[in-house]
Amino acid sequence: MADPKHLDQITERVERLLLRHEELQRTNSLLHEQVQALQAERDSLKSRLNAARARIDALLDRLPASASDGPNLPKELE
Repeated sequence: MADPKHLDQITERVERLLLRHEELQRTNSLLHEQVQALQAERDSLKSRLNAARARIDALLDRLPASASDGPNLPKELE
């Protein structure tokens, strides 16, 4: 039969491992929630970026085709 002192050490170690496992599960759950929140934020930002690009493209389409077709543009914009 195993030594009671040795069994107590094993029991204590198993209990510590179980506690650590529970802590890691909670941490993993929190990290998973953070990943989901960041993915949602990323998707929102991508959507906003695409909308902004569409607005810019629409504005560019409204510009005259050449400088002679419209008002004089500053040299930097030609």
